[in-house]
Amino acid sequence: MSSPVRQMTHRRLPPLPGVAPHRRQMQRSPASDMVITGVTCNPGLAPHHSTRSVHSSSTMYARSPDLQPDTVTQFLFDNPDFLDTFVSQHVHEDRIRQWSQRKHRVQGHNAVTLTNGDLFKDQRSNWKNCVQSKKWRILQDLTKDNTTNKARVFTELAACAAESVNADGHNLYLVDDQNQLFLASKSSKNQRAPSACLGRIEPRTSLPAYVAFTKESVLTNSLLGDPRFPLGLGVESDRGVSAIAVPLLHGNNAILGVVELYRNYGSVPFSPEEEEVADMMLVWADICMEYVEMYNSMMKQRKLNDFLLAVTKSIFQDIVSMDTVIMKIMNYAKKLVIADRASLFLVDTKSSELYARIFDTGRVEEHIPQKEIRFPMDRGVAGHVASSGEVLNIADAYTDSRFNRDVDLQTGYRTKSILCMPIYNRGNIIGVVQMVNKIDGVFTKADEESFETFAIYCGLALHHAKLYDKIRRSEQKYRVAVEVLSYHSQCNDEEYLVTKQVPIPSDIPDILDYDYSPWAIDNDHKPVYVLYMMRDIFKMHSHKNKNEERRFDLDDMIRFTLTVRKNYRNVPYHNWAHAFSVAHAMFTVIKTSQHRFTPIECLALYVACLCHDLDHRGKTNAFMVKSASPLAAIYSTSTMEHHHFNHTVTILQNEGHNIFKHLTSAEYKQILSDIRHCILATDLALFFSNRSRLQDIADKGEFSWESAEHRRLVMANSMTAADLCSMYKPWNLQVQLVDVIMEEFWQQGDEERSQGLTPMPMMDRQKKNELPHLEVGFLVGICLPCYEVMAQILPETKPMVNGAVANLKKWRELADKEAREKEKENEEKEKEKQTDENQDEVIEEPPVKTENPSDDVKVTSEMTPSSVDYAIDDSASDTSFLAADKPLPDLGSDRTSNISVPSEKTVLSSKSDESR
Repeated sequence: MSSPVRQMTHRRLPPLPGVAPHRRQMQRSPASDMVITGVTCNPGLAPHHSTRSVHSSSTMYARSPDLQPDTVTQFLFDNPDFLDTFVSQHVHEDRIRQWSQRKHRVQGHNAVTLTNGDLFKDQRSNWKNCVQSKKWRILQDLTKDNTTNKARVFTELAACAAESVNADGHNLYLVDDQNQLFLASKSSKNQRAPSACLGRIEPRTSLPAYVAFTKESVLTNSLLGDPRFPLGLGVESDRGVSAIAVPLLHGNNAILGVVELYRNYGSVPFSPEEEEVADMMLVWADICMEYVEMYNSMMKQRKLNDFLLAVTKSIFQDIVSMDTVIMKIMNYAKKLVIADRASLFLVDTKSSELYARIFDTGRVEEHIPQKEIRFPMDRGVAGHVASSGEVLNIADAYTDSRFNRDVDLQTGYRTKSILCMPIYNRGNIIGVVQMVNKIDGVFTKADEESFETFAIYCGLALHHAKLYDKIRRSEQKYRVAVEVLSYHSQCNDEEYLVTKQVPIPSDIPDILDYDYSPWAIDNDHKPVYVLYMMRDIFKMHSHKNKNEERRFDLDDMIRFTLTVRKNYRNVPYHNWAHAFSVAHAMFTVIKTSQHRFTPIECLALYVACLCHDLDHRGKTNAFMVKSASPLAAIYSTSTMEHHHFNHTVTILQNEGHNIFKHLTSAEYKQILSDIRHCILATDLALFFSNRSRLQDIADKGEFSWESAEHRRLVMANSMTAADLCSMYKPWNLQVQLVDVIMEEFWQQGDEERSQGLTPMPMMDRQKKNELPHLEVGFLVGICLPCYEVMAQILPETKPMVNGAVANLKKWRELADKEAREKEKENEEKEKEKQTDENQDEVIEEPPVKTENPSDDVKVTSEMTPSSVDYAIDDSASDTSFLAADKPLPDLGSDRTSNISVPSEKTVLSSKSDESR
């Protein structure tokens, strides 16, 4: 028999007598005052709570003391629209929910019980009283829980559907990976479920199996007599007679599970409308599940990213040794997959073995075992992974033939489950990480995916750890090498004591003469002369402060000087004797000229000259670059000059060698900056620009000693002048020095020729006869311009110009003599060649008509001078970068004469024009 409410929904009864037209009551009145005309009401049976005046859209009952509850009930049955309107307008939603919960408890609904014994909270679903327009809240609330899983979502939706259709109970069945149904949750403990698994999905068994097979919802009111599912409900029940079964489908029409709603004997059977309501409620299952899986995936990836970030920071910020990195990798790996133990085996490619120094790790602080385990790469699970690159996930190790039990025998540990994965670096397997015994079961596919990402970071960490070990070993080797070199490159105690016993003279005659020969001093006495000059420059401060002499330490000066001497190589020219001569030239300039250099700048100039060619190898910068020297790889410009300065700083940093230790911090920084500037200025590639700027300032009369930039230009030019001091020394001395210089150049040319390279003419020993011509070009192009601008700023340095001019005259005479000899030699060769040609013509071709052979000889003889001049001009082209841009002074008997003569470049050019 159907419900009276359902019957009254389909028909309209006439209104009771005495119904008046509807009037809205403006004031509230107690329910006991409400009366219906013609009906006697017992006041004692009136409701005890207050309410608003009861009214309907079409009728209103007058107050009457004869109003009875049965009469009101009958009226509500007769007017269901009135009840719906009254409740929706005058009853709060919370009150409706309380009524629903009270009815639920009265009907005996129990808490939903999961098959694993867990209970959901004993309360009704929040969705029974929600209108359909707000069903989106289901998705929002079901997916916001971080612990949400598929069973939880579907269980809540099943409860929602059951309450929406007033079912007496419901069951949830899910489909596993083997396409079998199993009971996930049930709403009543009174049901009997001997087994959670219902078997495979197929018809003619149970209702959920049939629905899962057909993927269509089913409504049945004769549950036990339906031939489609003779077993009835999936969970055995003696009272269920009416049921709705709705499939839970994925977007690709894959079956996820089945929700089973039922009513017991004595309840109203389900209607098609209620089936539709259940379908509408459960259609959210796919959407909820998709969002839940997406959310869980994002959270899982986020946790993995946070984990990997923590691993990266921990590993790469604390790379102390390979063992430390291995310990951290294995401890993080255990946390990642919740394993009991971890092992990392590295690949030894030479012996084709796997080895591990750290095995079965605990905490990072634990003592690192020293025993190393080694076994061939073709044995065991780790060996198989290292050989094949395959990822192995073994649930039972002892049933796998690849498992090597020897490791357990050595460690005394029982291995059950194993997850083993290779570690790659640049496409090569460098190790194998093995997780042993997952704590909460066996390793899953998710563990494999997470650990595969982690393995990439392991490879990077191991690679960097190996590099760090190599760098650390190289650093230790470097320290040992530096220690050895320091011992052999520093002055020893015996040298120091011998030099210290030699008294430093108070005065050295003629040392300030520009013609003075530093090369005449014995090598053993040169350090004493250096100390004499250095002490003199340090004492230049004494006129300002009586305590200035304390700014230097004589013992440090001795050690510094002897170590500098020891660090000059035994090359023909750029050796200790050259350094001493350059330092002497600078000392002469400082002491004889009216300069305005500061005391720090004077000291920097002298020390820079003394150290400007430290560790010179007798080769030019161009050769260093061409031969791919390591120094050229370090310094791209001014290769040797940068090396000389860095070597200077290295010597100053040695114990007992810092001659500037009494300077203030600001003075120390300034003097190192000035020394660097001065040493780099000895690179002739920088000379031309420095000299041009200084010449321009001097010609315009803008030079000022107050300008730091102008002083630095003078310092740079002074370094070049001192470095080329051999070019203004007396002729007999300069000829000897040039021979030494050229020997060093020719040695470089010989080495270039042995490597298949063509040396430049200045370096070519086969062109030594062109030396006078090359020296003329060098004096004209570099030396004289340098000395002349020096004399323009510091007139006291004019002897440099005079000496260079005198030597230029001698070299020109030799060059002219060489040119004449070469011209004579060419004429003789040409005559011999012409004679041979005439004889060949007489023998091979008798003359047919008269010719005058002397005409040919005459033409040839006229061409001979041009050929000689062309040869000279061609040689000059190889050193055209040395040519001067202005006329040179004539060399008369007086060395200080300023009479100008045409430059060598002009003479050679005019001769070349005549030949053309």
